[in-house]
Amino acid sequence: MKANEAVRRAMRQKIVIPAFNIPYLPMVEPVSRAIVDENAVAMVQVARLEWEKFESESPEAVAKEYFRHCKEGWTLLHLDHVPAIDEDRVKVDFLPILKRALDAGYQSVMVDGSRLPLEENIAVTQQAAGLAAGYGAAVEAELGAVAGHEGSGIGLSYEELFASKKGFTRPEEATRFAKESGCDWLSVAVGSFHGAIATSTKHLKKPEARLDIDHLARLFEAVDHMPLVLHGGSGIRQTYILQAMENGIAKINVATEIRQPYEFALEEKPGDIAYARQKVYDRTRWVLRDFLRVSGSHDILN
Repeated sequence: MKANEAVRRAMRQKIVIPAFNIPYLPMVEPVSRAIVDENAVAMVQVARLEWEKFESESPEAVAKEYFRHCKEGWTLLHLDHVPAIDEDRVKVDFLPILKRALDAGYQSVMVDGSRLPLEENIAVTQQAAGLAAGYGAAVEAELGAVAGHEGSGIGLSYEELFASKKGFTRPEEATRFAKESGCDWLSVAVGSFHGAIATSTKHLKKPEARLDIDHLARLFEAVDHMPLVLHGGSGIRQTYILQAMENGIAKINVATEIRQPYEFALEEKPGDIAYARQKVYDRTRWVLRDFLRVSGSHDILN
């Protein structure tokens, strides 16, 4: 099953495909095993910052580990956040990174031009879509400012952000973006935020976020029911997640929720990778079974 087909089926069934981030290579095995053991469909994914600022090494290293443990029909491999402008405001030569991933076997890729003006975001997404088309791969893009990742915030407290909707994806821009960019799925900003990545804050419990479901519903209509993606999925109250599935969210990124158990386990038992892997496995199963309620989604989506 191709990634784009899986995400579109999830959207039609009003369920979600979780996408689990891999900041540390040993996490690939327990995440993959948990997906299969919950009889779910989910993605293993890595973002550029996770090999730049954590220990996933490279997209090729994650792919190599993934193909050791994947199970076709249950797991998918996705390249998360490759920005045109990164969280440190540095310009990124994104196309060669996307090509490396596609050559390594990634079934879908994300180009993030959300820090660019609309016209430029459309242009970089068109470039990514043109590249991915040659591989039969799907492209995810982002429109709006999903806050978080130090250096990429928008200068407001969370409550101020939510009340003002500053940084939220604009429906009129989403309509144009969906028509012109060539993307297959669109990550939107409706109240979630990315987890902390700075050493001084990444171990803190992620504050609870909420979602503006009415705004999400307007966006889903504005993009003519293109599958939508929710970034910053950890730390959102479950009721909002379940409502989001009813209003176009077909893929949700999960990072902090499984990264911190791995890190805390190694603090508790330094060097005990097996113990840390077990913590990741247990938490991934909890996310699939109890939080997102997608255990058994393999039978629905295949």
